[in-house]
Amino acid sequence: MKNSVWIGFDSTNYGQELAYQVCKRSIQKYNNTIEINKLYKKELEQKGFNRPDKSGVTEFTYTRFMVPYLNNYEGWALFCDSDFLWFCDVEDVFKNHCDPDKAVYCVKHNYTNCHGKTKMDGRPQEYYPRKNWSSLMLFNCSHPSIKNLNLENINTQTPAWLHRMGWCQDNEIGEIDKKYNYLVDYYFDDDYQVLHFTDGGPWHPGYEKVSYGDLWLNYLSQEEKEKITNEMGLKY
Repeated sequence: MKNSVWIGFDSTNYGQELAYQVCKRSIQKYNNTIEINKLYKKELEQKGFNRPDKSGVTEFTYTRFMVPYLNNYEGWALFCDSDFLWFCDVEDVFKNHCDPDKAVYCVKHNYTNCHGKTKMDGRPQEYYPRKNWSSLMLFNCSHPSIKNLNLENINTQTPAWLHRMGWCQDNEIGEIDKKYNYLVDYYFDDDYQVLHFTDGGPWHPGYEKVSYGDLWLNYLSQEEKEKITNEMGLKY
């Protein structure tokens, strides 16, 4: 089965939708053959996603955990947030992390404080153990523990159980180098292959001058720059 990529998608405003497009474009710049899928909540509700709580910061807060189900619990599948910007072949993540004993691979961030109580668009932010581990997940979809990510658990289990990967054993969580999930303004060594605008990117008011934001803006057409400026009130 071919490797696949699944990107979180948020339809709440044009800037969020554009973030998905830029993430996809950056992946395709280095690999134009890999299958890329959009995790669109409205469509996933037709496939069994019906989580009742409103605790998600984005529309893909919980839909990300549907990836193994959508992949028919077969092969390897990569999820990433839409606020990622890639500078490498996404296949590098697959080929360097393929131990069949692992249920999932991720970057095991170990920072202990967020920069504030809010982030993009004034949305709430809080620190919790394993913060941002689930923002990039390489799923071994056929692993026995992955079967715990069924529709019932995705719809009913606690945010902590899902995001802290309570659905598998700790020794089943493999580690990816942080350069593939480089948290902008949390890491400062410039050793990155993938940037993650975790607090907010150039499509969010107040983050127009975020570090590396110019690299993200390079993926926009002039028309897109004008539209995002007009609709979001951004000032570059």
